[in-house]
Amino acid sequence: MTDHATPAEASSLPEGLFADEAACPRCSWCQASPLYRHYHDHEWGFPVADDRRLFEKICLEGFQSGLSWLTILNKREGFRAAFAQFDAEQVAAFDPADVERLVQDAGIVRHRGKIESTINNARRVLELRREFGSLARYVWSYEPATADRPERLTREVARTLSTSAASVAMSKDLKKRGWSFVGPTTVYAFMQAMGLVNDHLEGCHARPLALKARADFVRP
Repeated sequence: MTDHATPAEASSLPEGLFADEAACPRCSWCQASPLYRHYHDHEWGFPVADDRRLFEKICLEGFQSGLSWLTILNKREGFRAAFAQFDAEQVAAFDPADVERLVQDAGIVRHRGKIESTINNARRVLELRREFGSLARYVWSYEPATADRPERLTREVARTLSTSAASVAMSKDLKKRGWSFVGPTTVYAFMQAMGLVNDHLEGCHARPLALKARADFVRP
């Protein structure tokens, strides 16, 4: 079995997929650049239990609000440099002078509200760690049950998945705990990226890889 489509297959891929020069079928949203395709192939939909990566992603999803993910991905190294590699303890100690520094940082999205939200949410991460032991343990407690997921993920089905019952519940709880920029759509995008769900479309070469990664993953 091959992960690559034949030329004939590549020309008749289901809606929502595209094939690159090597006829490798992928979800259409990552067509724009090699960086985007690498992110799709190696990160998006693969389960993560590392607190720093989880914190980074939920912050960057907040920054994405109103923008494209590619805009944020292109600036990700700038965000990492600006926010102490998303070490929650360091970010939680940022003060008003750090906010002013970051507002002037061209390497990130210079949105004061989102900058302040990231610092606030870092402080909330520390609270979650004290209660749950890790951010990962908290996050994965909201993994949807298999029965709540579509049996087949086509483009038509994917269009209906901007939120879910789990993302609504997690969003509501985070807001109750004082987090910001964590609406249900933002939380669902976070769940997609961090592998709590596998939303690679049927026929995408990464879908079975993400399925295997989830099957092998040890939940926190």
